[in-house]
Amino acid sequence: MSPLKAWLVALTEPVVVIIDAMALALITLATAVVFVNALRLALRGHPTNVERRELWLSYGRWLVAGLTMQLAADIIESSIYTSWDAIGQLAAIAVIRTFLNYFLERDIADVRERQHQHQRQAVPGPP
Repeated sequence: MSPLKAWLVALTEPVVVIIDAMALALITLATAVVFVNALRLALRGHPTNVERRELWLSYGRWLVAGLTMQLAADIIESSIYTSWDAIGQLAAIAVIRTFLNYFLERDIADVRERQHQHQRQAVPGPP
């Protein structure tokens, strides 16, 4: 292995671990916050659809951020792999994360649109 390649591997490995740890911390923190807020809503009794949607939108945004960070780590990690098996595994993980991210963002946009429609219907227009 060339000295430049060895330097790239030595630099990339800890960076990937750090980014993955940041994504883990972000997702863990968001999950804990959403759990506490959902519990609070449930204990208060009969949460409205708007409150539940707002909770979901908030959580979804944090999950998208975490998945995006993990995908960034995968992209960086792909620069040091040399075997097709490792690249194939990374590609499969990246595809799964990309699909999760896509569908989560689509769900968020759908919930947001329904929320805007509900708000427009609730506010009467000029006579």
